[in-house]
Amino acid sequence: MNLEEKLLQTKVGPQWAHIGIKPHHGIDLPLSALHSKKSCGIGEFYDLIPMIDWCKKVGFDVIQLLPLNDTGDDTSPFFALSSMALNPLFLSLHKLPGVKEKQLEELRFFNQSPRVRYHEVQSHKFLFLRSYFEKMGPTLVKDPKFVKYVEENEWVETYALFKVLKDLMAKNHWQTWPRDMQYLDQKRFDALIKKYWPEVCFYVALQYLCYVQLTDVRKYANSKGVFLKGDIPILISPDSADVWEYTDIFDLTLSAGAPPDQYTPEGQVWGLPIFRWNVMHQRNYDWWRKRISYAGNFYDIYRIDHILGFFRIWVIPHGQPGYIGKFIPDEEAHWLEHGKDILSVLVDHSQMLPIGEDLGAVPDSVRLCLTDLGICGTKVIRWEEKNGAFIDPLHYNPISMTSVSTHDSETLELWWSENPTEAKPYAKYKGWDYIGNLTKAQRREILWDSHHSASLFHINLIGEYLALFPELVWDNPHDERINVPGIVAPTNWTYRIRPSVEELTSHEPLVEEIKELL
Repeated sequence: MNLEEKLLQTKVGPQWAHIGIKPHHGIDLPLSALHSKKSCGIGEFYDLIPMIDWCKKVGFDVIQLLPLNDTGDDTSPFFALSSMALNPLFLSLHKLPGVKEKQLEELRFFNQSPRVRYHEVQSHKFLFLRSYFEKMGPTLVKDPKFVKYVEENEWVETYALFKVLKDLMAKNHWQTWPRDMQYLDQKRFDALIKKYWPEVCFYVALQYLCYVQLTDVRKYANSKGVFLKGDIPILISPDSADVWEYTDIFDLTLSAGAPPDQYTPEGQVWGLPIFRWNVMHQRNYDWWRKRISYAGNFYDIYRIDHILGFFRIWVIPHGQPGYIGKFIPDEEAHWLEHGKDILSVLVDHSQMLPIGEDLGAVPDSVRLCLTDLGICGTKVIRWEEKNGAFIDPLHYNPISMTSVSTHDSETLELWWSENPTEAKPYAKYKGWDYIGNLTKAQRREILWDSHHSASLFHINLIGEYLALFPELVWDNPHDERINVPGIVAPTNWTYRIRPSVEELTSHEPLVEEIKELL
């Protein structure tokens, strides 16, 4: 049986048929990092249109995005306050009906900063959106398409009420609210919706507009033969509409995290609640199925963050360090059955193709299970070793995605210059003399390897390609890093690509370099 026959017999056969069982190449792009002549301080949905055209031009057919969920005041896309709602900051204001270009001049000032000024952009954009809704809202809410959207998405009013109550409670955590706002029965919920309907309607309208814009972008991408790949974080903020609504499926006495390893000897505490998997199982994972269904409006492929957490997850009692924890399920014999039970529901339920983030110490049995389900794993070239030797990318499992870095790792440049104990063995493996700086030829060869591995998917951060040309990246290599896990820093998640969308897409030498890599 060949690979194509095997994949089409898996649970996700229809998804593979849609995407195509062939090599796919693309970019990993934080939408927030874009800026264009049209955007207002942060990357916006319609900034993806020229990037889609650019991908088509260079030979890419996938654009991977970081999570786009509403995170409120938190800059981390992995600390969402809704598993469904999109972040209104990504709305392209110039595409809203009735908006004139002159109204946006002040907001476009924020494009000039080398980093995304998240909270300032958020403040100014929401002032604009509230003013816009006051004028256009009465007409918008009568639109049959808007009415249909609300009818088909029952979660949106709950989310909107949560946002309204957070505004009233000065953005404080929902567990500090008056008790009659913390736990709502249907009668109380209906009364609050009625009482605050104008404010609730504002947040519902923002979600409708996000839906309209991102589905339009996805439709355009597909017309060009380009697939959008979303990102589904496994966990969600404890101060979220989901945890507020479904307190019975989240365990707030424990925090998810990671056990000690060579990089974090104290372990990690993420501050995110864990699931009550037994309750979810009884409900046939209804919360997950709704979440995946909504994401399917926007994406053809999706990344499952920390996929190992579906098999077993490290949990820590509140107030304890990361090394004071345990795995749930606590018996290793149950891990495989536990993960397969959940993931089977996910892959059976959606036409999107899943790609799992399975980095780190992952049991071979888990990776075999993912392959059997038709779920790609992730290969980061510099971390792919066996018995102390680097694995030839030509020997990777085809049901995988190859990359050279991630949003949580150092860039190739930083890894090479600041981690010689790791970079030197790789240089030796490649037959190179190690010097402190990665040369353009070396970078080109590593990127070439990533696009010619045995994997079916080959996707790298946009910055790794831009670094082929010094004028396209920041002078300080640290400014090219997206996130440093385990610390709270103003540089995390505020990365901005140095060239504008217009400058990037018109840089012909970059186009030619990328074409030669494929």
